[in-house]
Amino acid sequence: MSSESDPSEMVTFAGVDEAGLGPLLGPLCLGYSVFRAPRARADLWRTLECCVSAKPEREEQRFAVADSKLVFTRNLRGARRLEKTALGFLALLDPRRRPLENGLQLCWESPRDLGVAREVIATHPWYAPLERALPRHNDRGALELAVERLWRAAVRERVELLDAGVRVVPEQLLNQSFARTDNKSLSAWNELAPILLRLFERHGAGGLRLSVDRQGGRSHYRPLLVALFPDAEVRALRERESLSAYVVARRDGSRRMRILFAERGERHSFAIALGSCLAKFARETCMDAFNASFQGFDATLAPTAGYTTDGRRWLGAAQRALDAAGVAPSKLMRTR
Repeated sequence: MSSESDPSEMVTFAGVDEAGLGPLLGPLCLGYSVFRAPRARADLWRTLECCVSAKPEREEQRFAVADSKLVFTRNLRGARRLEKTALGFLALLDPRRRPLENGLQLCWESPRDLGVAREVIATHPWYAPLERALPRHNDRGALELAVERLWRAAVRERVELLDAGVRVVPEQLLNQSFARTDNKSLSAWNELAPILLRLFERHGAGGLRLSVDRQGGRSHYRPLLVALFPDAEVRALRERESLSAYVVARRDGSRRMRILFAERGERHSFAIALGSCLAKFARETCMDAFNASFQGFDATLAPTAGYTTDGRRWLGAAQRALDAAGVAPSKLMRTR
């Protein structure tokens, strides 16, 4: 029997998604997750159905894993649901299965090698409230119990979360990239690249299947992959409007990764869906800190999610807070 059809063979698969490429205010966030499971149990929605669900609107007890636009709604229930999923799965990476303590750990240290430099963080003082404790919307004890149930279910089914995290790119760093590339799509690729490199190096030894939720109209990625992996062969398997597929293999045979760039990948990939939730939670946590920072100078200032129309409304209303904070609007605004 070939390994491709052996249901007991362990496979490693990963997914990446982003949140916040389009807004006027706030960071770009990318989330990723990597799992290992028996081939026959790689559909984690089915394998872990006692603890996870792809139908967020129905969930109170299980972890909702789906497109973050479905998991998160701008009310307490939606905020609680997204926080539970993000902090719950990230807790599986902790030896004691304890959720992260605060937003600083989430945004700049999960993992540290994907976090931006501390001197960059220092130029964005409006994110200082990230030091506030997490979770904010769930009871920590109840969350820890839910994580324990999830961990036990995963162990029972021989499923392991190998790696997961976020890359948070604050406004000024993103604007510097826009200035260099003069191309929003290329800047987005440049921020995705460190995650691709990490996944290839850390998880490509036994062969990795990676799915990336595609944004925009790009369908040809081979030149970008060749530049990113100069010591590897890059073979294009398919390049279509809705799906592009490649194999990246190191010439010495030590690493191999199959990459799919697919539209609406979170519908079919549990790893992308979880990456979507992680990216969205990081962005919402950053925007909560952003709003808290400026409301400290003007308590009447209504919060913003940072999207274009409301971001402009916020900038018009925030002049007193910006003056008091000594922050020029140009420091906050995206240039593209």
